[in-house]
Amino acid sequence: MGTAEDPPPTLAPARVGVAAVTFFALAATAPLLVLITVVPAALARGGGPLVPLAFVAVAIVLVFFAAGYAAMAHRAPYAGAIYSYVSRGLGRPAGVAAAWLALGSYQALQLGIYGVAGVAAAPLLHSWFHVEAQWWLVAAGCWLLVALGGMIRVEILSGLLALLVLAEVAVAAGYAAANVMAPAGERFARESFLPAHPAAIDRPALGLLLAVGALTFAGFETTGTYAEETMRPRREAGHATYASVVVFGLLLAFCSWSVLVGTGPGQVTALARARGPELLFDLAGARLPPWAVTTGRAVLLAALVAAALSLHNAMARYLYTLARENVLPAGLARTAARTAAPRTASLTQSAAAAIGLAVVYLAGVRSPAAVAHRLTVAGGLGVLVLLLATSLAALLHLNRVPNGEGAWGRFLAPILSTVALGTLGYLAFSNIPSLLGVPPDSALVWLVPAGSAAVAGAGLVHGLALRSAQPLRYAGIGQGGTAIVVTPRVPHPREPGAHRPERVNR
Repeated sequence: MGTAEDPPPTLAPARVGVAAVTFFALAATAPLLVLITVVPAALARGGGPLVPLAFVAVAIVLVFFAAGYAAMAHRAPYAGAIYSYVSRGLGRPAGVAAAWLALGSYQALQLGIYGVAGVAAAPLLHSWFHVEAQWWLVAAGCWLLVALGGMIRVEILSGLLALLVLAEVAVAAGYAAANVMAPAGERFARESFLPAHPAAIDRPALGLLLAVGALTFAGFETTGTYAEETMRPRREAGHATYASVVVFGLLLAFCSWSVLVGTGPGQVTALARARGPELLFDLAGARLPPWAVTTGRAVLLAALVAAALSLHNAMARYLYTLARENVLPAGLARTAARTAAPRTASLTQSAAAAIGLAVVYLAGVRSPAAVAHRLTVAGGLGVLVLLLATSLAALLHLNRVPNGEGAWGRFLAPILSTVALGTLGYLAFSNIPSLLGVPPDSALVWLVPAGSAAVAGAGLVHGLALRSAQPLRYAGIGQGGTAIVVTPRVPHPREPGAHRPERVNR
């Protein structure tokens, strides 16, 4: 059994470059949303200067991860990304399980973002139009924009997302610069850089901060799903992974540190508890004209649409890849004739998101903030499991089948990231009550990990069923749609008298 060395062109080849793929990944991470929701919550728990340091520490771990990820993307430059990498390193059933978990995790993140958009739009609609719109109406509007955006050409979509991400970064950096230029007390306190008493650091609190930091990076790993559409499929997805980790990590570290500077280390905990998600806008309102705050709120809403659209595209490409390899019905692999976008997979994902929103609405959810928070945490936990599986797959595959990679990318970086991501995963799952904001005896504490395990388990059963029932389809898992050639064994002709050797040469 063998495969061709390179797959035939699929999707829309040579349409985007490193910068475009980086913008797709940064859009999925939603940095402005993290700064407005996650950073104040971490500061309210007394994180202080450990918050920006935690972002730096997680970014370093993910740089290690990016080395193995880039090497696997060079080996398998397919739109299936993690699905393809895990298939090669941990086996085809595990690859199918990873695909299912990726789809479930990204769907949870997307639904959570729709809910946050319904909340974020409220002050804007009240200020501009003096109306009180229901959250589900705003979420439905965002869903429609995402459904339409998933159908256009990838290079046009990358340009739109680039504009939204640049606006997002400009707002975040502008707010941070205003805090730094006008610090509380007209000075930079030492406590804004390092803890006042390092020996007295609460280790469980530090573990929680690291877990939170790990979850905030969810989405950067979507770079691999655009490999087939890049100018250089074997290189640019890996380069974009490095770029997205570094840019996102530096942005979060600087902007979260600026909040400490703007409020003062002594007052930041009390202010974060009192103001919550409004803290960043309060600091901007005290230093900038009113229009800057309104602009920030509008950019936040646009950034949420960009994040949902980026996740939508990643899910559509996973569905497309699974269908192309006949793991899912082949009809999902159809692309649009003019745009070469995975049209059927995109429409399928839009339908799944619409069903999810309808279920939440019919459940009678009035304020989606709590539900959105728990959905994003559940999705982030699933992504963290995927990162660990990918790191382990890279470690095994790259060393089992070496192909010119150096010791750093083949062994050292994957083993460091596997150990570090395993530690972060342990910290995250052991702090589920705090992450979800529920008491330790809540049913959600075990329902969230059980749900992720059930999704991955269903994918594992799917892969095993293909192995026994459809061996040819099973052989194509993780191969990017490359044709599988089966060479039948030709029986050797029997020699005369071979069954009675005593009569030969008599």
